[in-house]
Amino acid sequence: MISRRTFVGGLAALAIPGLSGCAGPSRQAPPRLAATPQPVLTPSAAGLDAVIDLSHTCRVFDFSLARAQSGVLAVLHKATEGGDYVDPLYAERQLQAEAAGLLWGAYHYGTRMYPGAQQAANFLAAARPTPTTLLALDLEPNERNPGNTMMLDQAEDFVSAVYQATGRFPLLYTHPTWANGGTYGRARMSLGGAIGSGSILANCDLWLADYRMEPELPFAWADRGWRLWQYAGDDSAGGGGPFGPLSRAVSGVERCDRNLFAGDAIALYNYWSGILPMS
Repeated sequence: MISRRTFVGGLAALAIPGLSGCAGPSRQAPPRLAATPQPVLTPSAAGLDAVIDLSHTCRVFDFSLARAQSGVLAVLHKATEGGDYVDPLYAERQLQAEAAGLLWGAYHYGTRMYPGAQQAANFLAAARPTPTTLLALDLEPNERNPGNTMMLDQAEDFVSAVYQATGRFPLLYTHPTWANGGTYGRARMSLGGAIGSGSILANCDLWLADYRMEPELPFAWADRGWRLWQYAGDDSAGGGGPFGPLSRAVSGVERCDRNLFAGDAIALYNYWSGILPMS
């Protein structure tokens, strides 16, 4: 999602590989990691590799194949952006994914153009969440339109509105440098401050975007860790990310982002259904 892909170039000066995704504006592939040999890991070494995320820009042929042949158990799909945009394939794919037995989640791409509460209203109206719909806010720099990047106070208002309406905190998708108040790109974009422990955003479980072998935790989640880790993006050449070609090995889906869940399959189902605490 930073623009998930574009965060890579903008953080190059900080020597931090970036993100990718089908969700926001078009993105660049993350640079290759430096020459020092690193151990070959498998996703199971860090978590359960069973969650993908998508938007209408990603091609889906058969969710049943993704589940049966690639072990995908859950899908997070873009629902909305800003205060008025709705992903045109969200509702259709929700029906397809749930018919295939997949868990379903919705995320919102935050912008600056509309107040956070108005964006939350757009999101909830389009996502129509049930108690088993996982919710998420995509908080990242807007590379195509830097002036339309969601700010910290807007994100806080968004999360507050979602919590008031649903009684649940959404996941927060972000990169560690962005969450810690770092700058991005030639426009020197920033979130407007670091997410502190006193922010309502710190109540959200972390959906971490980081393509390094050992991901970095933002300060506000240093003691809690991530719930989801997006370890590779859909546009990474040859698969990309620390687990190489596994990032493209999803049957029935041409392009998607890959995410690890911090737990096993039983914990994933429990978490999605709200049996485990959301934060």
